[in-house]
Amino acid sequence: MVKREEDGILVTLKETIAASHEEVFACLTTDVGLTRWFTLAAEVALRKGGRMKLAFDAKFRRAFEVPILAFSEEGSVTWGWPLGVTDEVVPLEWTVTPDVEAGARVIQRHGPFPEDADALISAANDAESWRWYLCNLRTVLEAKVDMRSERPL
Repeated sequence: MVKREEDGILVTLKETIAASHEEVFACLTTDVGLTRWFTLAAEVALRKGGRMKLAFDAKFRRAFEVPILAFSEEGSVTWGWPLGVTDEVVPLEWTVTPDVEAGARVIQRHGPFPEDADALISAANDAESWRWYLCNLRTVLEAKVDMRSERPL
């Protein structure tokens, strides 16, 4: 869902995952968890003001760093995600809540994005990629299949 709010454009994605709240949250906040569904290598200093070093190759040759803007052990973490190819970051908030019947509910809020054309193009591109990765998170946890090896993005 895309929504205009006072401070800009926000993109929200939601997914219910048949796995425990703790397991899902660990996939967003730990080295091992992130490499299960997202990057091939990760180093996480999990705290507000900490950083994540992420790489799409196991030897960290193509690595980048993402600041951790907020963190709560109850189930939320906010990354500072790169805005296109600029040095700016846009908040990428993950919230994981227990769902008694279904497992865990994941809500990803990305933004606010400025309302200029380049930022909105970046928002659209990011949303497409995040939808795929969020689906991969669900597939890894529910079906034990990593789509990165079966059907790469």
